[in-house]
Amino acid sequence: MTGQTVSMKEPVCLIENDSDGKLRVVSSALDILHQIDQHVVVVAVVGLYRTGKSYLMNKLAGKSKGFALGATIQSKTKGIWMWCVPHPVKRDHTLVLLDTEGLGDVEKGDENNDSWIFSLAVLLSSTLVYNSMGTIDNNALEKLHYVTELTKNIKVKSNQKDEEESSEYLRYFPSFVWTVRDFTLTLEMDGEPITANEYLENALKLRKGSGKKTLEYNLPRSCLRNYFSPRWCFVFDRPTNAVNMRRMEELTDDDLEPLFVQQAKEFCDHIFTEAKTKSLKHCTKVTGRLLGNLAETYVAAIRSGQIPCLDNAVVALAQIENSRAIERAKAYYQKEMADRVAYPTETQEELSEVHGLVEKEAVAIFINSSFKDEDQKYQLELMKGLKEAYDKICEWNYKESQKACESKIELIFAPLQEKIKDGSYMTPGGYKEYCNDLKLATGEYRSAPGRGVKAEEVLKEYLETKASIGQAILSADKSLTDAEQKAEAEQARSETLERETQALKEKLAVQERLIADQTRTYEENINQLIEKMQKDSRQAMAEHERILQARLKEQNDLIKQGFSDKAIQMQREIDGLKDMKKQEEENKPSMISNVLDTVGTAAAFLPGIIPTVGGIALKCISKLF
Repeated sequence: MTGQTVSMKEPVCLIENDSDGKLRVVSSALDILHQIDQHVVVVAVVGLYRTGKSYLMNKLAGKSKGFALGATIQSKTKGIWMWCVPHPVKRDHTLVLLDTEGLGDVEKGDENNDSWIFSLAVLLSSTLVYNSMGTIDNNALEKLHYVTELTKNIKVKSNQKDEEESSEYLRYFPSFVWTVRDFTLTLEMDGEPITANEYLENALKLRKGSGKKTLEYNLPRSCLRNYFSPRWCFVFDRPTNAVNMRRMEELTDDDLEPLFVQQAKEFCDHIFTEAKTKSLKHCTKVTGRLLGNLAETYVAAIRSGQIPCLDNAVVALAQIENSRAIERAKAYYQKEMADRVAYPTETQEELSEVHGLVEKEAVAIFINSSFKDEDQKYQLELMKGLKEAYDKICEWNYKESQKACESKIELIFAPLQEKIKDGSYMTPGGYKEYCNDLKLATGEYRSAPGRGVKAEEVLKEYLETKASIGQAILSADKSLTDAEQKAEAEQARSETLERETQALKEKLAVQERLIADQTRTYEENINQLIEKMQKDSRQAMAEHERILQARLKEQNDLIKQGFSDKAIQMQREIDGLKDMKKQEEENKPSMISNVLDTVGTAAAFLPGIIPTVGGIALKCISKLF
């Protein structure tokens, strides 16, 4: 997907608190997102205030300045700030950086606001960076208590009653990166060196027991293990001395500790290569415009006192995006047909070929932009819309052909008309001269380019108006015997019949081509729909497998740590995931068949394809299995 993007010179506020203290989306930031048709990789950073979050985001943007760093004990970032830049690695993607206000800011004193900021960062991002200072110890994890409130602040399903299984959240939550600043420890365990990732996983190990302190100890660890996968960790040495820390925005890499510079580069390289494209349920990839709509939807729910729901958001956004996808596809079709076709076309086939190419491209625009099009309601609407547009184009082509033909006839037959007016043909031998001139003019007309699809019909209609004149000239020609006059009259009737036959053939050729167009329309829509379904199915299966493997890894870790009871409880979830995968694979043929039946209803407004729909559908299905 190429699409349009923007490159911002500096960040802007995306979500702020209004005068009543409620969160709201900033309209000017939405305007920026709505310009971005590219897919987006969304990286959000969260953490306690004054932990250096903004520095990391500036590095990801490739700048030394942008997000306010601050040098005092006050938090500089309020709400959620956004910076959109071209992705340095993923072609045709935009990197959206979200810097959140520091959690736990004593000046704000609003724990509930912090919780919603954290939840929004989770909802909007594809990679969540949690930034902390010192070490990953129990104190650091207790400060990350916001993760324990996610299931209270976010619902997956609209009809959710009991607590969702963790795999449902794991499916839709972002990947997780813990960055530890001013890290002074040695990365080793039991005398052996370990990686930063191993350091994180060791810090997330659970304690045995059922006491209150043990439960409190395990809760944030369990939430991180259950809701976020994959997980990574990066540790950073202190960048420079205390004096220089106060003017970080003025420093270059040469002014910082070489090890810190290298660690920052490794972090950025990881984000650039590993951070995934933001996606919704059904593996729908998010564009900047869709991200803006998501932000509006979630904040609106929070402002109204509701809990943001992933299912509801997808349904609401699908209606907006699918309608827009239809309009984009139709607008593209109209523009391209206007640019590529010179009216009138010489034949219907010429117009049909351009229509087929442009229609295919327009359908692709819709298919690539639409999602959750249940019962193919929107695709059928597009098919109908494109057919109506093509009908109007054909009608315009007819009218232009009519005008072109009438203009050529007026020019070519002008000398004949003059002779008729001055009575040149009303003499002995005048009828043969008239027939000869008529034949020459007709031949010249038929060889003239630019007549279009009504060439024979317009000629027939014109000559029909001259039939009585020809009869009068014939009757007035005394040089012809009665037998010759009868023969000439019969010849005239034969020529009239031939012209009618030619005009009828011309009409039938147009109609046959239009029927072929309708059949091709159906087949093209089916082929692209099936291709999309196959792609979505592959992506869904890959995502399903990722979740299953994450649950199996977690179960294995629990067994190793001696939590056999928790591992047994998790088996039910694992069995459910396996059953779901099996059912999806078994139901795939019938699901595709049902979709083909649904799209087949397009025949109701595409007359002519009804007898062939079944054959086309069977042919399309045969490509799959």
